[in-house]
Amino acid sequence: MMRSCGCAGGLKVAPRSARPAAVAVVLAEAGLLDGHEATSHWATAALFRDYYPAVRFRPERILCDSGHHGRIVTTGGASSWQDLALYLIGRFCGAVEAARIARLFVIGDRGNGQLPFSTMATPRRHEDSVIAEVQGWIAENLAQPNPVAQMARRSGLHDRTFKRRFRQATGYTPIDYVHALRVEEAKHMLETSSISVEAVAAEIGYADPAHFSRLFRRLAGITPAQWRRRYFIAAIPHPKLDYCGTS
Repeated sequence: MMRSCGCAGGLKVAPRSARPAAVAVVLAEAGLLDGHEATSHWATAALFRDYYPAVRFRPERILCDSGHHGRIVTTGGASSWQDLALYLIGRFCGAVEAARIARLFVIGDRGNGQLPFSTMATPRRHEDSVIAEVQGWIAENLAQPNPVAQMARRSGLHDRTFKRRFRQATGYTPIDYVHALRVEEAKHMLETSSISVEAVAAEIGYADPAHFSRLFRRLAGITPAQWRRRYFIAAIPHPKLDYCGTS
């Protein structure tokens, strides 16, 4: 028997704006959320407060692991299905894949335009073996000092000739290519580790964190700290779901 809330027939009716998230009300009515954190549309906060006091309702959250060994995850308003999708991808496929999907489908805050969703433009395909060799070298040696000078030296070409051939082959100037590779590596580190922005900068060859942050913002549209807040996915510890329904 449903607990009465003063509605016809004792049926709880979520506010019109909250109906897409009303599944949480059904779970709460069944007692499945008792003693656990849960979220739903913010407009259901009073309903949970008044009729489901055993539920630790978190109206500020988009997602909540609502217990039962990870089998119940509650979400906020209608658009939070995107966050749920990314959460599930991160849970079963890893944070890197979830971040890739978020960028691919332009999911998230679009207030800074599309740059935060973009990745490095693929260099042109070419058959210049000399340039290909230095591309391979720099990919493995991003933190080297004076990278363009070292690339030119490894190519065996005069500086001006090297720069001309590199741009003709890849579509990038050598320095732009190095910056683009470094920023892509920085994105990966920000998404998958908790080391400081200063440490990330040093790892990829920038001694001046302020310079790195300005460059990152120019290429990525947001600061390194904003990138981490947007794309870092901390796993919620829980066992894997048992699809056979046994514990």
